[in-house]
Amino acid sequence: MKDELGLAGKLARAFIDSRLTPLVIAASILLGIGAVMLLPREEEPQIIVPMIDVFVQMPGASAKEVEERVSKPMEKLLSEVPGVEYIYSTSSPGYAMAVVRFYVGQNEEASIVRLNQKMSANFDLIPPGASPPIVKPRSIDDVPILALTLSSNAYDHFMLRRVAAQIHDQIKEVADVSEVKIIGGQRRQIRVTLDEGRMAAYNVAPATIVPLLQQANRQLQSGSFATGNREFLVETGGFIHSAEEVGSVVIGVTGDKPVYLRDVSQIEDGPEEAADYVLYGTGPAFQNEQRASTAQTALPAVTISIAKRKGTNAITVADHVIEKVEKLK
Repeated sequence: MKDELGLAGKLARAFIDSRLTPLVIAASILLGIGAVMLLPREEEPQIIVPMIDVFVQMPGASAKEVEERVSKPMEKLLSEVPGVEYIYSTSSPGYAMAVVRFYVGQNEEASIVRLNQKMSANFDLIPPGASPPIVKPRSIDDVPILALTLSSNAYDHFMLRRVAAQIHDQIKEVADVSEVKIIGGQRRQIRVTLDEGRMAAYNVAPATIVPLLQQANRQLQSGSFATGNREFLVETGGFIHSAEEVGSVVIGVTGDKPVYLRDVSQIEDGPEEAADYVLYGTGPAFQNEQRASTAQTALPAVTISIAKRKGTNAITVADHVIEKVEKLK
């Protein structure tokens, strides 16, 4: 009987009878395993769409004034940059923001350089009262790949923030970590509450206190001298570290006696006023409807978000960060 196999049948028979077929199958399996293990994993696709935020402040101006004097001229100026597709602007009282989006595929570094050059070449057009523009690039790599939350029933938001700050510094040392942010908690703050009556008694004006505090909280190089084949740098001043040092700042003179800041104010060293809160809780306590409030069962918490560098493996970076945190425990 005559064999009437077509082209597909002949190819199939050739593969079935060939001794190389098992090797081809094995190589294909190994290639697939290698692709899974070696190729980077991304939470978002790496589509190059350069986006840049431009911020301008104009204190005291209304939203309408900011729109007419800052936003609209800035939009016209930014539209002249090559490669720009859209410009979205927002005008608020004393504040303007423009989001510049370039065409897909535009070189990110070149787009940032062109925009900066355009803005720098037109600083003379900044209206009186407006600040120089702040340019901040954005990319898909700014999205955090990992979030770590610290919670405790023994520490408050202030103490958790201090613990998170130490972990923050350690995570920054991990390879391929680009940005680490702390969300929630309360920073340390030295609060100075002025007493009007005591200030009037010592003849001290409030406007003079801020420059004196700024001058006391800085360190400057005052020169150098050489001796014995060695050069020594001389620095004056220093930074303020405690409420006692803040209270010891001299803010005036009355009756040939110095007036210290502690004489006209109340100084407190503690947590700042919270801007946001992070709370943590699990289990039946959150599901029990008889509870008056879930906030009463939630623990104080602080979240640390981690972003990776461009072109790196998200899974590998996250594993290295987790390994680093495990060692810190």
